[in-house]
Amino acid sequence: MVIGMKFCGFDLVAWRGFMFSLFILNFVFCCQLILLQPLVAAKDGKPGDSAALFERVSESIKVKKYSEALADLNAAIGADPALSEAYWRRAYVLRQLCRYEESEKSYKKFLEMKPGNSAAAKELSQLYQAQNAFDSSNSLFETGEFSKALEYIDKVVLIFSPACTKAKLLKARSLIASKDYSSAISETGYILKEKEDNLEALLLRGRAYYYLADHDVATRHYQKGLRLDPEHGELKKAYFGLKNLLKKTKSADDNASKGKLRLAVEEYKAAIALDPNHTAHNVNLHLGLCKVLVKLGRGNDAVTSCTEVLEIDGDSVEALRQRGEAKLLIEDWEGAVADLKSAYEKSPQDMNIREALMRAEKSLKLSQRKDWYKILGISKTASMSEIKKAYKKLALQWHPDKNVDNREEAEAKFREIAAAYEILGDEDKRTKYDRGEDIEEMGGMGGGGFNPFGGGQQFTFHFEGGFPGGEGGFPGGFGGFHF
Repeated sequence: MVIGMKFCGFDLVAWRGFMFSLFILNFVFCCQLILLQPLVAAKDGKPGDSAALFERVSESIKVKKYSEALADLNAAIGADPALSEAYWRRAYVLRQLCRYEESEKSYKKFLEMKPGNSAAAKELSQLYQAQNAFDSSNSLFETGEFSKALEYIDKVVLIFSPACTKAKLLKARSLIASKDYSSAISETGYILKEKEDNLEALLLRGRAYYYLADHDVATRHYQKGLRLDPEHGELKKAYFGLKNLLKKTKSADDNASKGKLRLAVEEYKAAIALDPNHTAHNVNLHLGLCKVLVKLGRGNDAVTSCTEVLEIDGDSVEALRQRGEAKLLIEDWEGAVADLKSAYEKSPQDMNIREALMRAEKSLKLSQRKDWYKILGISKTASMSEIKKAYKKLALQWHPDKNVDNREEAEAKFREIAAAYEILGDEDKRTKYDRGEDIEEMGGMGGGGFNPFGGGQQFTFHFEGGFPGGEGGFPGGFGGFHF
């Protein structure tokens, strides 16, 4: 009897457990029906609550909540695989996201269920256009045709797939490659508003700021990305590359300020070599290098460095001034005057530029006058006796009476030789000439008016002992000669 009660007791407990489980399953099933009811259409083909579903999907798309729209559509299709419009809506959302293969399957499924639907067929055609344009834009980017890649993205891909993040990222990369950094910053900003942890967008936006030489902001973008993924290869490379560049730059500037010029030259060159395309930063490196090279007297190298600056920034007053100084070192007087005059016009209040311009103009003027030392074939340190000796030798060589066959040339040469001696044979005139003073009006110098063969005033040149030949002089018997 006791055993029977226990047995019966066991049956009662088991029965109660079974009934409780059945109740729970029934409750869950009812809840599912209630929750999914708005997602499915009525069996008689009437819209039922499917209108509410599609309205909610439309609202999700408007606010760019594509994942929510897809979740609703997938749930509806799961509950009622015969709900044809859900396939069409899903195909549309997937195309927006440029998930082209999935979108194509949904379009084809809908067209199987609703053959002849022209609107869906047109959208499928647009999908193919967008897919082909996206493939083409990727190929164009790889071959360096960035403007064409941008054209395909803007005019086709983002028209039919405006929510395509991959296309937006490709657009940002193309903008950076085209050096349109401000537009790249805007484009990646939109991406990060939609998904703030998009690592590639952080990388590209940081890179755009980097190429604008806004290194602090670039660093913050790299650091944010690395906090999300410390092992991200490109972010690590960009971050540590920037740190190394700033370190090299500081080292070069410090050595230049400390007078360690040769070391500074090597540091500037090393910094430039790290990223030759970083023009916004390298313009300062080239200018620093040019200044150091001018101080070292390496004129040709300095001209090259300053020209690099001016190719990046044609309005750089300091680069014009430094290149002018470099051209003075290599005796390019006209080039020096041109650069320094341009610098002075841009900064007329700068007295250092004015002083350099005056030096360049004086050097140019001196270069354009006759080099009397060269005419006599002597050095600028020649003694007075050497000057006289050279003069006698050349005057004898080019005297017209000894050059009958080329008298006109001889007269010109002789006149030049005599003018040279008129200056260099006079201590006072020679001193003024060496100082670069204007002595054009002294005795008609400079080749302008001195003419030992001309009429009017008579010039007399005496040579001690006369010229060899004849009786103490030229044939004709004169120990000196008169004109």
